[in-house]
Amino acid sequence: MTGRLFAALLVLTLAFRFWLGAAFPITGDEAYFVWWGWMPDWGFYDHPPMIGWWLAALSVVSKAEWWLRLPVIVQPALLALAVYWALPKLVSGVGEPRRLWAATLVLLAPVNVWNVFITTDTPLIYFSVLSGLAWIRAARDDSPHWYFAAGLLLAGAVLSKYFAAILGFAYLVDVLRRRRAGAAAGLAIAYACTLPALALMAWWNSANCWPNYMFNFVNRHGDAGWSLKTPLLYAVTLIYVLGPPVLWLALKNRRSVSADSCLPPSLGTLAWLPFLLFALLSGVKQIGLHWLLSFVPFTLIWLTLRLQPATLQKLGLFVAAFATLHIAGILVVSRVPLEAWQKTRLYDGIVLTFEHDALARELEPFRKDWVLAMDGYSNAVTLGYNLRQYVVVFGEASSHARHDDLVTDFRSLAGRNFLILRKSEPGLDDYRKYFRRVGVDSVEIRGARFWRVKGEGFDYAAYRDGVLAGVRRKYYAIPTWLPQRACYMCDRYFQGEPCRR
Repeated sequence: MTGRLFAALLVLTLAFRFWLGAAFPITGDEAYFVWWGWMPDWGFYDHPPMIGWWLAALSVVSKAEWWLRLPVIVQPALLALAVYWALPKLVSGVGEPRRLWAATLVLLAPVNVWNVFITTDTPLIYFSVLSGLAWIRAARDDSPHWYFAAGLLLAGAVLSKYFAAILGFAYLVDVLRRRRAGAAAGLAIAYACTLPALALMAWWNSANCWPNYMFNFVNRHGDAGWSLKTPLLYAVTLIYVLGPPVLWLALKNRRSVSADSCLPPSLGTLAWLPFLLFALLSGVKQIGLHWLLSFVPFTLIWLTLRLQPATLQKLGLFVAAFATLHIAGILVVSRVPLEAWQKTRLYDGIVLTFEHDALARELEPFRKDWVLAMDGYSNAVTLGYNLRQYVVVFGEASSHARHDDLVTDFRSLAGRNFLILRKSEPGLDDYRKYFRRVGVDSVEIRGARFWRVKGEGFDYAAYRDGVLAGVRRKYYAIPTWLPQRACYMCDRYFQGEPCRR
C-alpha cells in the first residue's frame, strides 16, 4: 500500500459516489429528513434535530439531490483521512503502510462503497467516530483537552441520534476498566459537555408530546419479542458491514499485536462493546444495518493494528475486490429497465420514486385548489419532495407517520377538497364518512396502477372522532411521570383532555 495507490482509490470511490448520489432519486427516508430541513425546528418527531439543521443549511445553496447528499457522499473519504491523520497520535510507533491500510479499510468498507443516502446516521457517524478518536487520544495520558474534545463531539452525536448513548456507555466501561482518577475526571468532562444538548431535547420534547420518547421507547416496538431469527439476521448483517473476513480474522488474531505498534486498550472497548450490546438487543429486536455504521471504523483500526503485513495485504486485496463487485453490480442494475421489477411487491414504490414527473402530470389539475394527500408517510414525503409541495397523510397510517401530526392541522382543512393518491385500491366506505362526496379513478404509469380518491367537503369533526381519536389513544398515551408543557395533539383537537396514559 502506497500513498499514491490510496489517493487513486479515494478519487475513484468519490467519483462513483458522486455519480450515484446524482443519479439515484431521493428515497422516502431521505425525503422525510429533507422536509425537516425545509421546515427547520429545535426538534422533530422521532429523532434529534441535527440532520434537519444540516439540510436546512445545505438547502440555502441548492436543492439538488447530489448537493443535499454531499455530507454522506464525502463521508468515507473524510473518515479515512481522519483515521490516517489520527493514528500516529493514538498509537506509538505505527508505520506509514499500516496507517494507509487502516484508512483504506475504512474507505472500502462494504456499506461505504454504496451508501449515499442522507439519514440521521450521517451526522451521527461523523460525530461518533471523531469523538471516539479523541477519546482514545485522551486515554493515553488523561488529557483534559482531549476529553473535552471527545465530549463536545459526543454532544453533536447526542443531537444526531439517541444511539449516541451506546458510545457514551462505552466510555463509562472504558473508565471502569482503567480505574484511574484522571480517567474518571475525563469522563465527567465529556458527560458534562452533553448536558446542554440533553437539556435542549428535554425542553423541546416537553412542549411537543414527548414524541422522541414515545417513538423510540414505546410506539415502534410492537414487533419486539424473543426470537431466534433476529440474532441470526444480526450476525449476517455484522459480517457484511465489517466485511466478510473481518470477524474470522479478529477471532484468529485476538491475542496478537503487530510488531510496529502498541494497541491502545481503549480502542478495543470502542471496537467491540457496541456490537456486543447490539447482539444482546438482537434477541428481542431486529437490528438495522445503519445502526452499526458509527462503530465500524474502530473495529477496522483495531484489526489493522493486530494483523501481520502479509495478512493485512490479503485483507486489503479482498476488500478492494469486494468493493469492485459492488460497483459493477450497481452499474449493471442501473442499466436494467424499470419494468424488470414489475413482478415484485416493491414495484409501485419504485415507480413512485423514479417516475415522479409522470405522477406530477397526473396530479397537476388538483395541485392548486385541492389538498394533496397519501395514506402512508414515506410515500407522502417522497411525492411531496418531488412536487416541492407538502403532501398530507390521510388516515391513521403507522408510528412512522407521526411527524405529519406536527405539521398538519386538520382543523384548518375543514370543508376543503382532498385528492388522496393510493398505491392500492381503496374502499370508498372508508372515505364517505369524512367527505360530503367521494369519487375515485385510477391511472397507470409504467405498468403500476395508482388510485386517486377525490373527497369533496372534508368533515373535520367526523375525522377527529373517527381517526384522530384513535391516533391519540394509540400513539400519544404519554406516561404521567413525564412533565408536559404542551402537546400539539391534545391542544389542537381535544382541548381539556390531556394526552396521558
